Amino acid sequence: MKKTAQDFAHIPGWGIDADPKNEPTYPNRHRTGEEHDGRSWVRPTQQVLDREVLHSIERPDYTAVVGNSVPPSGLSGMIRRFAFKYSENEYLHWLPLIMADKINVVEGIIDDLAHGTVPNIFAEKGYKAEWKHSPKTLVLKLATAALVVGGTVALLSRKGNSKPRAARGRYRSTAS
Repeated sequence: MKKTAQDFAHIPGWGIDADPKNEPTYPNRHRTGEEHDGRSWVRPTQQVLDREVLHSIERPDYTAVVGNSVPPSGLSGMIRRFAFKYSENEYLHWLPLIMADKINVVEGIIDDLAHGTVPNIFAEKGYKAEWKHSPKTLVLKLATAALVVGGTVALLSRKGNSKPRAARGRYRSTAS
């Protein structure tokens, strides 16, 4: 049984875009009505999968064409494989993928240095444009990064006093 416009006339606002002269794509698009008949295309031939391609557990098969220029590798690849074991509606899918992206940036810098290329991080992160358009934000970002790095270095380079303060004798009991 085919539905008609009258079947939905009781819904407020129904058919508001039915006038072809008021439709944004008119006259750019020649409407034939065939687009509503369902799938009218032939699925393209499956791309040959010659590398590891991660895909959602909610989909039974790969799409016909996949991006496989950079297969997952290293620590970020391990994290991505872990993430794709979970459904797309879970944090255990998306949060590890975000973390894997950040780790992949560090892996890329290490790979550049290993191949004798010093990355121009200032240019690659767009700091020149940010200095031009928002210098206060850039200064705040760089100052925050400097504080974090400086604090980390200070914590890691503390002299070998690993004993708690009480064990070092600073707080001695007066009762002997």
